[in-house]
Amino acid sequence: MNAALRVVIADDHYLVREGVRQALEGTDEIDVVAAVGTAPELEVVVDAEQPDAVVTDIRMPPHNRTDGIDAARSIRLAHPDIGVLVLSQYNDPSYARRLLEDGVAGVGYLLKERVGDPTRLIAAVREVAGGGSIVDPEVVSALVARTERDPRSPMATLTNRERDVLAAMAEGRTNASIAEHLHLSVSSIEKYSSSIFSKLGLFDESDLHRRVAAVLAYLDDRGRAEPL
Repeated sequence: MNAALRVVIADDHYLVREGVRQALEGTDEIDVVAAVGTAPELEVVVDAEQPDAVVTDIRMPPHNRTDGIDAARSIRLAHPDIGVLVLSQYNDPSYARRLLEDGVAGVGYLLKERVGDPTRLIAAVREVAGGGSIVDPEVVSALVARTERDPRSPMATLTNRERDVLAAMAEGRTNASIAEHLHLSVSSIEKYSSSIFSKLGLFDESDLHRRVAAVLAYLDDRGRAEPL
């Protein structure tokens, strides 16, 4: 049996913080070693506890803006082995882009409504703790919808099926899982993936982390991306 993951939670709302704690500790898979309410506290407790993963809100004191994302990026820089999962009530691709612009390994962005599904939440924590990546599918859909409206975007060159595969990639699915999800063969998914990477200008990107990077590749032209 795998050892329980040691996790630190950060959210300035006590009830939300405790809700996340209960969702994570509902099984023996997660051990919440600390729960704090501000970004500075989060960074201090991470230094002290050295957890396997952090689950943090976006907006927290002291500034109540993107403090959670800023703390997440600082934690990843100082402790690259610690996974970070940001929970947000905002289906805003710019937040995900800001979180992932330093790299996607060990980082995830999930909408807070997923807290109501402990199995999914715990799976996301395990994913980032293991160095994987995950982006909430609703955020992916918003990214796709935005870029589809821009004919200059490389996303405009993808077929409908390729966009389906890309969205499934962002959920952290393997080729086998995508094939099952879309009722296709694994070899078909491999071909679609190769086509996606080619159209988005990504080469030799076979690992799961880069698959999620592909989801964000159509934002590589920062001049056309909306400001944060």
